[in-house]
Amino acid sequence: MEIKKGTLIILEAGDASGKETQTRLLYERLLAEGRDVTRVSFPDYASDSSALVKMYLRGEFGAQAADVDAYAASAFFAVDRYASFHTKWGEAYKRGGVILSDRYVTSNLAHQAVKLADEQARREYFAWLEDFEYVRLGLPRPDLVVFLDMPPEASDRLLAARAQETGEADIHEKDKIYLHRVHDAYAEVAKLFGWARVVCGEGSVPRAPQEIAGDVYAAASSVLKTAEADHD
Repeated sequence: MEIKKGTLIILEAGDASGKETQTRLLYERLLAEGRDVTRVSFPDYASDSSALVKMYLRGEFGAQAADVDAYAASAFFAVDRYASFHTKWGEAYKRGGVILSDRYVTSNLAHQAVKLADEQARREYFAWLEDFEYVRLGLPRPDLVVFLDMPPEASDRLLAARAQETGEADIHEKDKIYLHRVHDAYAEVAKLFGWARVVCGEGSVPRAPQEIAGDVYAAASSVLKTAEADHD
C-alpha cells in the first residue's frame, strides 16, 4: 500500500522572534479545524539525541559559535532531527498528517552559513546540507517554510527580557553581533529558497502576536489547500 505523505510546515526565525508562540497558535487553530496535526520543536532538548547540541550551545566545544565548524555543528543538529523523525512524528507524517515544526533543517541554512564568509563556500554548504539531511538521512522536505522576520532591534529587547527572567543564555544568545548576522542570513536564504516571509515588527516594536498569527495562518492555508487537492 502506498504511504500517504503528510504536510510539513516550518516556522523559522532568529532567537526571541516568537517562533514558539506562533507555532502554538497555528497548531491550536488547525486542531480546532479538526485536522490531524502534530507539533514538534528543534532542538529536541527532552531527548538524548540532543546531547551534542547541548554541549555545543553550552560552549563545551568553543566559547563562541564561530569556534565550531559549520559542518560539525550541522551534524549535531541533524542527528537530533533524525532521531525525532523516527521516534516521534514519522508515523504521523506517513499517514498524511500535518506536521508543524519550530525550526528544522532550514535553521542551519542561517545559523551555520554565517560562519562561511565566502559566497561560493556558502552555496557549497547549502548543497551539502540538503543532500546530507534530505537524501542521506531521508528526512522529509518541507512543504512550506515561514520566515518570521522580526527586526534585530526588537529581538534584542525580547531576548534581554527573557535572559533577565531565566538567567540563562547559550553561546548564540550571548553574541548580539552573531544574532544580527543570522537575521541577515535568514533574509538571504528566505529569498533564495522561496520561503514565505511574515513581517513581525518595525524597528524595536514587534507586531501583536495575533496579527502575526493571521499572516502565518494565511500562508499555511494556501499550502494545505494544495495538499488536499493533490490527495483527492
